[in-house]
Amino acid sequence: MKNRWLPALTLTPSLVLVGACVYGFIAFTIYLSFTTSTLMPQFELAEEIPYHRLFRLSTFALSAKNLGVFSVLYIGLSLLLGMLMAILIDQKIRGETAFRSIFLYPMALSFIVTGTAWKWILDPSIGFERTVHLMGFPDFVFDWIKDGDMAIFCVVIAAVWQTSGFVMALFLAGLRGVDTEVMNAARVDGAKGWNMYWRIVIPQLGPSFISSFVILAHMAIKSYDLVIALTGGGPGRATWLPSVFVYQYTFTRNEMALGAASAVLMLIAVSIVVIPYVRSELREKTPS
Repeated sequence: MKNRWLPALTLTPSLVLVGACVYGFIAFTIYLSFTTSTLMPQFELAEEIPYHRLFRLSTFALSAKNLGVFSVLYIGLSLLLGMLMAILIDQKIRGETAFRSIFLYPMALSFIVTGTAWKWILDPSIGFERTVHLMGFPDFVFDWIKDGDMAIFCVVIAAVWQTSGFVMALFLAGLRGVDTEVMNAARVDGAKGWNMYWRIVIPQLGPSFISSFVILAHMAIKSYDLVIALTGGGPGRATWLPSVFVYQYTFTRNEMALGAASAVLMLIAVSIVVIPYVRSELREKTPS
């Protein structure tokens, strides 16, 4: 009896709290997304559901467009740089531990710190542009952070710098798990350098690619603090993402129903990315 009930009694408080504070509030948010809520929650269902209004808003369309641009560049560049750094370190170079620590260091920082640091670096009056001017190139211009068309790429730069080292660690673990006999056989057959990695090693890194993609995709969808610290969503609304849209409409414009509707769409997007991965992992670990 003790062995059967003690684990259940130990886990029950945590399960109750998670159920109420996580899944309970998810359900509450979904309900609010069908109501007339403004400044405070309202429990009366709306005649025109907020989703209809949401899809007609130019600000939401801009947020979705920015998310698409940000996600494609952020995920693609992080995967590419992470893989290249992992291959570089896998060459058994001198000082491997130091390089690995340097590449991983940005992941130890919060996105608020990263956003603030890159805001200073990209600020034309005190950052990179000013430094180049002091070096004797007064005509150099790099004001992307103040350009509405280019500001989203500043967010991409900061995000890639933050997470590419983490992706490197995932790929490096995959590289160290590649069968050495296969690589030795490839060398005997004449495969060398990048050709061996491209044709033999990289095709075996499928699990690392999938894990990295899932992590990066859900981070891209939920990105908020980096944007707020780096650009504040500006200039104007040039770097609004759905997460910024949720905050602005819920707490600044007092449109709680619209904010809840956008949050539900973010939840669906994250679920589309995460749930298939979790199911595949559970299926592999379940004994046949």
